[in-house]
Amino acid sequence: MTDTLADYAAEGTAILPHPWNLLALAVIATLAALLLHHVVFRLLRRVVGRTRSEADEMLVRRLAMPTRFALVALALVLTAREIPAFETVWERVAGFVMPAVIGWIALAILQALIEAMKLRADISVEDNLAARRQRTKLTMLSRIATFIIIFVTVGLVLLSIPGVRDIGVTLVASAGLAGLAVGAAAQPALKSLIAGVQMALTEPINIDDVVIIEGEWGRIEDIRTTYVVVKIWDERRLIVPTSQFLEGAFQNWTKKTAQLLGSVMLYLDPATRIGPIRAEFERQIADNPRWDRRVQVVQVTETTRDAIEVRLLMSAKDSPTLFDLRCDIREGMLEWLADHQPEAFARLRLLEADAGPAGAGPA
Repeated sequence: MTDTLADYAAEGTAILPHPWNLLALAVIATLAALLLHHVVFRLLRRVVGRTRSEADEMLVRRLAMPTRFALVALALVLTAREIPAFETVWERVAGFVMPAVIGWIALAILQALIEAMKLRADISVEDNLAARRQRTKLTMLSRIATFIIIFVTVGLVLLSIPGVRDIGVTLVASAGLAGLAVGAAAQPALKSLIAGVQMALTEPINIDDVVIIEGEWGRIEDIRTTYVVVKIWDERRLIVPTSQFLEGAFQNWTKKTAQLLGSVMLYLDPATRIGPIRAEFERQIADNPRWDRRVQVVQVTETTRDAIEVRLLMSAKDSPTLFDLRCDIREGMLEWLADHQPEAFARLRLLEADAGPAGAGPA
């Protein structure tokens, strides 16, 4: 009996038929690779479990599955070198397996790095503009890099097929009108993809931005290369093409800061005294925890024959807080006016005119 299974099979002295020897070698190599992977990653999990950083744990978790297949493929390669028949089979499938495994590992490393960097971009804090910008860039770059890796991987797999390779060479040689037709057909997809790259560079919006688009108020929930998901205030999702944020007009309430000004309008009788209203507004807003202590103003912004328009201007740290603050002040001021100045509410006055003696009329 020889020292190795490869020599044993080559000499033809195996008890089992030759195909069964090939299968046995492949199974043994696969089991050895899986055992090695289990031991190595068990040690790695123990090592990273003792560190404070979560990035290394993410990397180990993401790499576990693709490296398992990579080790199995490597074991099969080493086995194929010892057996000519197996090596011929491996040469045919290696063009599919190796690019796929390498692309899988590249995607795992990319996702682990992106997740680790997102941990440093905490958008749950109040002043989160820098974190939202960083998370938006990471999201867009991750989408683009993922697309490139998948595109290259699929291309390498297809090029390993002789028939597909010949077709590709033929198409390149006779590009001409066919290339123009393909380009025209792919124009919408390419336009959206380029818009996604442009959005990552220009940053018209960021993750968690408050926007008004298509008449809807919502937050940017997700940014893809071809579309953006806007979470509407009533939990609906508005899907907007990426190009619309570059070519169309929309409101971004948190482009520079989340702080906002808001107003409550009161339509009162022209004879209303403004002094007591101003004092009551200042008292109510000072007691309200939603006010950020920046702006509080009472102004008469319009007068008409029947009413005056009184604007109560206030500020808050963000749009949801501002909405609640405006509702609080509106309710509080209406209740105070009803109790202390009911005559201040605008009303329509009708004056009865004397019709003169009965039967009197124009001459």
